[in-house]
Amino acid sequence: MELVMIFDMRAPDFGAAREQLFSAAVDMAEWADSVGFDVIGLGEHHSADDGYNPSPLILASAMATRTQEIRLRTAVLLAPCYDPIRLAEDVAILQILSKGRFELGLGFAYRSVEFAMYGKELKDRFAIGTTVGKLLKRALQGESLEFDGRPCRISPVPTKPVPILYGGVAPKVARAAAREADGFLVPLFKEKIWQPYRDECLKLGKTDPGEYPKQAPTLLWISEDPDREWEWLAPHILHVLDSYASWTAEAYGRPKGPYAGGMTPDTVRQSGAYQVLTPDQAIDMIHELGDNSSLYLTPLFGGADPERGWKMLKLFEEKVLPHVPRGIIPRWGVAN
Repeated sequence: MELVMIFDMRAPDFGAAREQLFSAAVDMAEWADSVGFDVIGLGEHHSADDGYNPSPLILASAMATRTQEIRLRTAVLLAPCYDPIRLAEDVAILQILSKGRFELGLGFAYRSVEFAMYGKELKDRFAIGTTVGKLLKRALQGESLEFDGRPCRISPVPTKPVPILYGGVAPKVARAAAREADGFLVPLFKEKIWQPYRDECLKLGKTDPGEYPKQAPTLLWISEDPDREWEWLAPHILHVLDSYASWTAEAYGRPKGPYAGGMTPDTVRQSGAYQVLTPDQAIDMIHELGDNSSLYLTPLFGGADPERGWKMLKLFEEKVLPHVPRGIIPRWGVAN
């Protein structure tokens, strides 16, 4: 089972102060490293009302200086929002700083406001994303190359290669990940998108990435009193869901996703994607998921109070973590 801690750094008006959240995130990353988590996942968005983190590489750099073993992964960095050569330089330094623990998950974005902000067009997102991915692989090897009429060479080059992963929910992204990238980020609850990736890997003679790994809930919160915990968590969950509903409506003309309309604390709780469990319930779920799986903790979800997040993490460490299978940790979607 892969243990992942996720940070998106949302800070809605009713949540904790932004400075408090960023300070806590770095401290929590250090804790996750010390107790044996495998990955820290960092998202990216721009022009978000709640300040969703627009600079995952900066936060990853801060976390790299406070950790030793845990991998730092963007899930995802929005490729169309970057000059790829400048991105390659920043990624190279982060990989050196982290001693080879950084994994670059690239996404293709979907919000028109983000494309407009960086002078790009939404219709070009797939071409831009794959161009950035392929260029980064060359640039991060120190190869002299030309981009957009500019002579370029990245220096210094990290000793350890930077794994470049694609993330998305379209079959063509999955197939491109097999052809061009070093792997595919597991799409949450999108099993049908995994199969095109696996099929393309086998077609190309690459290692079989295996069956779609089982996924723990989008939000898992551990508590001795789930009903009481749910009361204060619900507004944070609904804020995040309302935000995604708004963004997808802007992009696709209507809200998309399983909770795109009629979301209430009761309907969300019944969905199963957002769960508050007792330690014993969490252990039962972990045993059901088995080894071929991922489990996610998001201790600052939707701007949650860091004190509540710490309480949850300590309870997880004391009563749940000893029961998590920690044999060979899978590296999902690595195409080699």
